[in-house]
Amino acid sequence: MFILQLDTAFAHSTQLQLIKSLTFSLLSSNLNSILENQNQRQLKIQNKHLTQHQHFRSTFPLSQQRKRKEKPILQRQQGTKERSISRSALKMARAPFTSFPFVLIILLSIVHLSHCKTLKRDVKALNEIKASLGWRVVYAWVGDDPCGDGDLPPWSGVTCSTVGDYRVVTELEVYAVSIVGPFPTAVTSLLDLTRLDLHNNKLTGPIPPQIGRLKRLKILNLRWNKLQDAIPPEIGELKSLTHLYLSFNNFKGEIPKELANLPDLRYLYLHENRLAGRIPPELGTLQNLRHLDAGNNHLVGTIRELIRIEGCFPALRNLYLNNNYFTGGIPAQLANLTSLEILYLSYNKMSGVIPSTVAHIPKLTYLYLDHNQFSGRIPEPFYKHPFLKEMYIEGNAFRPGVNPIGFHKVLEVSDGDFLV
Repeated sequence: MFILQLDTAFAHSTQLQLIKSLTFSLLSSNLNSILENQNQRQLKIQNKHLTQHQHFRSTFPLSQQRKRKEKPILQRQQGTKERSISRSALKMARAPFTSFPFVLIILLSIVHLSHCKTLKRDVKALNEIKASLGWRVVYAWVGDDPCGDGDLPPWSGVTCSTVGDYRVVTELEVYAVSIVGPFPTAVTSLLDLTRLDLHNNKLTGPIPPQIGRLKRLKILNLRWNKLQDAIPPEIGELKSLTHLYLSFNNFKGEIPKELANLPDLRYLYLHENRLAGRIPPELGTLQNLRHLDAGNNHLVGTIRELIRIEGCFPALRNLYLNNNYFTGGIPAQLANLTSLEILYLSYNKMSGVIPSTVAHIPKLTYLYLDHNQFSGRIPEPFYKHPFLKEMYIEGNAFRPGVNPIGFHKVLEVSDGDFLV
């Protein structure tokens, strides 16, 4: 949730001063401790050397002592100091890390972060966004630097990271604040973004093609807006994308096949739009795709066309195609989608008999066939499936005596199920 943070500036300043004071206090005390320990080690070594020297003089006759080729006392003392220092340094190098260095590194990192400058590119982009998003955001975003300026905290919903000597914006989450107007194009200048979440607002117009500039983006969440026109094929340039939420908008046109160029894509939400045409079978080449929801659109075609590529959808667990205009039957090859758990085909124009091979999908849990034109009988293996909890068949032309499994309920997936 977008949170107002106007009253945190004083607390932020106080914490920063406390961190600085604690850092230098720990550093000073630790250096004094090191020097004191070093002096004690040197005194012990010198006393030991002196004791050994006296023992030598008392044990051997004077004539034998003179025969020994010794260095002058001054040189021996210097050599002893050098050896003692080098040995103690070696011991310090071999000594295991204590908690102090780690605490010191963390504290110094925080102090360093507070002194880093935010990249001018990101400051300019966020201030342009601030000027265009309306009073709710202007009221919450205080100061000129989105990553925090002096005693001011970072802007609410803005996450920054340090890259070298600069801070860059890596996450922007401004949702459920009734933002009205077109998609803010300035967002596409935040080239280090990994998460962009503008869901549940009132954004209108198209997604600009410049969205393809955000090469590091992993999560793009624009659902529950009023965005329209076609889904830009430039989204296919976001090679790091794992989650794409475009549901509950007014997108139209076809699903761009360029989405098949997203090798890490796991979750694809396109439901509740006005998309038409066929689902590109190229999406089946996405090796990591787990969830595909294209329900409640104007899509046409057949399941056979969608899965025509050999080895397609190897990781797909949930396939939602409900409330469209799909025709044809359920092909036996659907059983090759061995990871499938939910198959939602309700409210289409599909027909034919249900092949028994589909019952061999090992983890099939929910099967919704209702309100189509299927006929014949349901094969017996479906009723013996160890995981199948629900099979809904109402509104078809099945023979009398064909029974459903379980009690039908509308499948709703909450946001919490896919939080990352």
